[in-house]
Amino acid sequence: MSALDFLVELGTEELPPKALGKLSDAFRSGIEKGLKEAGLAHGRVQAFAAPRRLAVLIEQLDTEQPDRSINLDGPPLQAAFDAEGEPTQAALGFARKCGVDLAEIDRSGPKLRYSRSIPGQLTATLLPTIVETSLNDLPIPKRMRWAARKEEFVRPTQWLVMLFGDQVVDCTILTQRAGRESRGHRFHSPSPVRISKPTSYLEDLRSAHVIADFAERRELIAKRVEHLAGEQNGSAIVPPALLDEVTALVEWPVPLVCSFEERFLEVPQEALITTMQDNQKYFCLLDGNGKLLPRFITVANIESTDAAQIVAGNEKVVRPRLTDAEFFFKQDKKQKLETFNERLKNVIFQAQLGTVYDKAVRVSRLASFIAERTAGNAQWAARAGLLSKCDLATEMVGEFPEMQGVAGYYYALNDGEPEDVASALDEQYMPRGAGAELPKTGTGAILAVADKLDTLVGIFGIGMLPTGSKDPYALRRAALGILRILIEKQLDLNLVEAVRFSVGQFGNQVKAQGLADQVLEFIFDRLRARYEDEGVEVASYLAVRAVQPGSALDFDQRVQAVQAFRRLPEADALAAANKRVSNLLSKFEAKLPETVEPRYFDNATEFSLYSALQQAEQAVQPLAAARQYREALERLAHLRGPVDAFFEAVLVNAEDASVRANRYALLARLRGLFLGVADISALG
Repeated sequence: MSALDFLVELGTEELPPKALGKLSDAFRSGIEKGLKEAGLAHGRVQAFAAPRRLAVLIEQLDTEQPDRSINLDGPPLQAAFDAEGEPTQAALGFARKCGVDLAEIDRSGPKLRYSRSIPGQLTATLLPTIVETSLNDLPIPKRMRWAARKEEFVRPTQWLVMLFGDQVVDCTILTQRAGRESRGHRFHSPSPVRISKPTSYLEDLRSAHVIADFAERRELIAKRVEHLAGEQNGSAIVPPALLDEVTALVEWPVPLVCSFEERFLEVPQEALITTMQDNQKYFCLLDGNGKLLPRFITVANIESTDAAQIVAGNEKVVRPRLTDAEFFFKQDKKQKLETFNERLKNVIFQAQLGTVYDKAVRVSRLASFIAERTAGNAQWAARAGLLSKCDLATEMVGEFPEMQGVAGYYYALNDGEPEDVASALDEQYMPRGAGAELPKTGTGAILAVADKLDTLVGIFGIGMLPTGSKDPYALRRAALGILRILIEKQLDLNLVEAVRFSVGQFGNQVKAQGLADQVLEFIFDRLRARYEDEGVEVASYLAVRAVQPGSALDFDQRVQAVQAFRRLPEADALAAANKRVSNLLSKFEAKLPETVEPRYFDNATEFSLYSALQQAEQAVQPLAAARQYREALERLAHLRGPVDAFFEAVLVNAEDASVRANRYALLARLRGLFLGVADISALG
């Protein structure tokens, strides 16, 4: 079967830059899906995307569908015809399904059967429908119409190129008649561009000042920006999302270095970077110490003979934005940071939970409580809590919401607050996402835990629990943040005590009964997902969850010990033995003796197990108390021999009640040793 290259390009008005990559990928996937459903084989598939075009190139596409056959089985003959030989509804329905008369249905076998051969169609006749279906299925939240037409698309369409081999595919899609003429750069090459064949597409457009390959433009911009930054003795900040957006804005990228007045560097650099990146799509430059340089790089969409004018224009545009940031910074510094709490007394955090100021007071007390129990500075923690939300009422954060926390840091330093307190005002929001940076200071870690814990308790306390699809207060992220900080920053906090303290702060604002247990269960449930992501077996998590440690750090240490224990050769046998012991103890209805009495032993294996338990207790209990759980479980692994021998030689449910109770007491002592670390029976 012969094969030809296929090209489709849809030209439009400027496409939304943040959605360009997604639209391009979906266009390609939709066409690939259509070809697969049509049974058309092909070679490599490439997608191209630029501000005014979406294109797909398919190499070596079959020129014709292969012939296909359809074989459908229907109802059994006895169900298809009644006693008089008349067709039933089942037979008539099958014929309708096949689209033929009943007379054309094969009834020679045990069932009705319909077979049909379908000749393959020419690919050129199938391509318009495949392309149109793919365009209709693009992920476009809101489509638009243009002129007086009824057709809808993300932007008005301007032209359509569809070539199969060197021939135009005859069709009209989204008001555009297919041809072989594309369009070049709006200013450098506004004339139509003739695409001679599908594989010449990139070069034909390149000659018209259009780089249609998104990846090529992206790499070109990244390399040129890096080079220009080096010439300025700096390094560029190039967030991937910003690089993608800039790539989607230009067809012929020309990066240029611009500058701004050095006086603006007195403003927090985060504010300057935010406004230049988010509003102007510029790449900012840092020196070797990470400080902002009075330079930035813009990416023009034209190769100007007078680039200085483009530079001057961008410098003129950015100046008012930087002036605004400078003004807000100076205005805010005219008063102490703490005074902004007065404004927050009139700002509602949540209708049932009071104002933002009320939250800051609760967080301050909770942070002090946590600091006292984790060797932190309680005075700094309390101070940081009281100042934690002040910057929300500042002019800077009002204009640049991304500056919350960062603005507080600068204003606290300006007021002479301790470095740890100032840093904590920014670090309270950490981690800002999955795998994101954690607080560096101890006070920041404590404040971050206190802030998140207060939100969890308060929102749970008014019954606004997150559902499968809704979590408006980001409670899952808050719980994961608490766990990450406590575990990775090695803060040994008893969460049971902290949650109960937090509940007490709300008074009658929340329904306190059962609230602490509900919040704790929610937090520790998040650990399961964390461990699954890390490749830790669920059974190890459940083994530790069964003994309910109150500290997340302690919980993690136990889980890591259980994971190591599972790799020991004795692990499976001891897990099975623990499960057996657990089942036996659960069925023992009498009261267990407080001590094991050797006088009731009548088998050597009982003496051996008892002696082994005594030795293990002396070795393991100090290890468990010191949280050397891995070493404790390794020592308990030595019990496998005595335990196996005991179960092989001894009938636990002896006829004599005293002997039976004594054996159960011995098993309870064995199980208690393991429960000092985890419920190993969960591994069986």
